[in-house]
Amino acid sequence: MFSRVLIANRGEIALRIIRACRELGIETVAVYSEEDRNAAYLRFADETVCIGPGQSDKSYLDISRIIAAAEIASVEAIHPGYGFLSENGHFAGVCRSCGIEFIGPCAEVLDLVGNKSNARKCAAAAGVPVIPGSDSLAGTDADAMETARKLGYPVMIKAAAGGGGKGMRSAHNDISLAGGLRAAKAEAAASFKDSSLYLEKLIKPARHVEVQILADQFGNVVHLGERDCSLQRRHQKLIEETPSPAVTPEIRRRLGAEAVAIAKAVNYTNAGTVEFLIDSEGRNYFMELNARIQVEHPVTEAVTGIDLVKEQIRIASGERLRFSQDDVAPRGCAIECRINAEDPSCDFKPSPGRISFYYPPGGKGVRVDSHIHSGYVVSPRYDSLIAKLIVHQDSRQDAIVCMRRALEEFIIDGVQTTIPLYLEILGHVDFVNGRVDTGFVERFLSR
Repeated sequence: MFSRVLIANRGEIALRIIRACRELGIETVAVYSEEDRNAAYLRFADETVCIGPGQSDKSYLDISRIIAAAEIASVEAIHPGYGFLSENGHFAGVCRSCGIEFIGPCAEVLDLVGNKSNARKCAAAAGVPVIPGSDSLAGTDADAMETARKLGYPVMIKAAAGGGGKGMRSAHNDISLAGGLRAAKAEAAASFKDSSLYLEKLIKPARHVEVQILADQFGNVVHLGERDCSLQRRHQKLIEETPSPAVTPEIRRRLGAEAVAIAKAVNYTNAGTVEFLIDSEGRNYFMELNARIQVEHPVTEAVTGIDLVKEQIRIASGERLRFSQDDVAPRGCAIECRINAEDPSCDFKPSPGRISFYYPPGGKGVRVDSHIHSGYVVSPRYDSLIAKLIVHQDSRQDAIVCMRRALEEFIIDGVQTTIPLYLEILGHVDFVNGRVDTGFVERFLSR
């Protein structure tokens, strides 16, 4: 087991990793930007290192600064969290060349699955159904239009190096395809420094369901069940739950087996998430493999009792998985609401500013993952996620009731948040009855 780990991230996920390390008896080194200098969670790390100004590209995305901090602090491993450098193959390779363990997949696997087009090919080779789409990256607009006509509109434009909903546009005809290609290419270049695109058939209506996997360095792979992430806006997830109300035992068995098959096909190690779309006929299609811990990982932890961050660290330190597939026994239902500092009534405009009063909910089965507090200043520089509210109950109905109660108790004054929107959604008859798809939130907002 490692004795000292650097956390190359910020906010709630940095605090989450600090907590896991402390419980494992591991010292932590937290890096921070000048903008985060006064973040309260830094006091819980054993050592802190400032790595630059508030701009992400000069701090949390600056590999040389992070490696320098790791060498100065004499750490054995780096945990990248999610976002920032978590799926950057170059960063993982630099860590390895410096004799520092990267808590995640190796550089070669990150590069392979990080390109969504290549990941599709790997899934297809493993016998897993993929969404009908282009076999290679879309080239000129004329090539893309020819491909789109063969697939049949509508189609989805996707960034090959994409993630987090960036570089994605839907197109319903040649005109919208041309505009979508330009917009997606620009966004992909700005977000990933890679403007490569590919096309997929747009499947509507569809559920977005993902499967959590863990894989050690000895070829052992298990899945921990599915999470339903269909409640999203512009491909950004808002509410997640497990188990999915739309997944039958047969579909669950199939999704788990296919997720494990893909992981084995690419020699995957550590924690990962295999994402699928499920159409109205119950057919599932592989979308991508996210090679990191996910924002929504707590719902899986709630129903399985497995601490995913601790397992990441154990796997990276060379330990074997301590349980088999038969040992995984999910219990009850868990729901997570992402609390963002945004104004849903104003097209989700970011709402930075000082939090004048903060009061989190509690009670049996309620968990809050957050780094904020009264007096905390939400910066406009970083992601608007400020808290995650998770509930776990014996049934989905009980979980919905508990979540509504917890949302009503949750007080965050000084900034606008998504809490009022979630209270409305959780009271909607279609959500209560599990009749939602990836277009539900957009329809709900346009009513």
